Amino acid sequence: MPVTESNAQLPAPIEKHQQARQRLWPLWIVTLLALALAIALAFWSWQQWNNYQSLQQSITSLESDTEQLDRMYGQTGSEQSQRLQALEDKLSEQRELIATQQRQIDHNARELLEAGNRTRTDWLLAEAEYLLRIANQRLMIEKDIRGALAALESADEVLAESDDIGVYPVRQQLAKEILALKGLADVDRTGLYLKLEAAIDSIHQLTESALVHDRAPGFFTGSDSGSQDNGDAEPGLVAEAWHEVKQTLSQVVVVRRMDEPVKPLLSPEQSAYARLNLQLMLEEAELAVLRGHQELYSRALTKASNAIDNWYDSSNTRITALSKTLDELSEKNVDPELPDISRSLELLKSRLAGRLDNGDSEGNGQQNSANSEQGDAS
Repeated sequence: MPVTESNAQLPAPIEKHQQARQRLWPLWIVTLLALALAIALAFWSWQQWNNYQSLQQSITSLESDTEQLDRMYGQTGSEQSQRLQALEDKLSEQRELIATQQRQIDHNARELLEAGNRTRTDWLLAEAEYLLRIANQRLMIEKDIRGALAALESADEVLAESDDIGVYPVRQQLAKEILALKGLADVDRTGLYLKLEAAIDSIHQLTESALVHDRAPGFFTGSDSGSQDNGDAEPGLVAEAWHEVKQTLSQVVVVRRMDEPVKPLLSPEQSAYARLNLQLMLEEAELAVLRGHQELYSRALTKASNAIDNWYDSSNTRITALSKTLDELSEKNVDPELPDISRSLELLKSRLAGRLDNGDSEGNGQQNSANSEQGDAS
């Protein structure tokens, strides 16, 4: 076999640099993939970091909001508790008011039920009881004899209109009490009070001339008429000189007679104090008149009369009239002995209670009879 044919059948030789180039491309692919993966991992980490920062800010904001809400809730809770307490208090008050109104409604209902069962006689007896209460109040508290007498007489007239024979003991006692009041001397408290007011006004009108002054009895100066006659009898310069000496001595020396009591002199301040003192004494007497206190009334008028005698001139016309008025007022009795007029009221109360009991028993009897009739009908 020729050599050329055997050489022609051998494969072609492969170059070494082509084989090496063909083996590097997977490495580049792996490198690119690793780089892409690193970039993706870095981007993902960056996003996670941003998310973490946002989450941290959100948590901080939530904590601050939570604290603010806690504070607000604390304040709101206290306010709500106060409002609830106020509402509970108001609710309790409303409950008490409703309970009171309910009791009042029940009471009114009972009164109306009782009023419907009353007769004309019951109404007249109730009116007489009211008049007797008024009479006792006028006499015992106000000490008004005239008003108490008028109330007793009106009550007797009302009882006379009733057809109840059980009021005979009440009217009998009323007759005794009316007679006892008529036997008393009525005290005109209004008149006494007005007279004392007039006396106080007269005290305010007193002037300085009404006070004890240097013209009081037992007081005189040395310049009297006898000395002037003796001076005129002496002739010449000696008489004139003597007259001048006596005039000078009369202005310096004062002679008083001690055979009569001497009243003290008053200054303007003392005179004002005296008037005020008299006014207070008479106002005390007015208070005693209104209260019906005889001892206080007499003591006040006695002190006022003594003050007038000690500090004022009895020859003054106003003082004379004032003293006479006080003497007349001191004779009045402002606290007469009052009788007891409560017995008639007690008798009438007993009669009203008896009629009420009889009415209840009659009503119960009627109800029992009605029940029995219903039972028979059934």
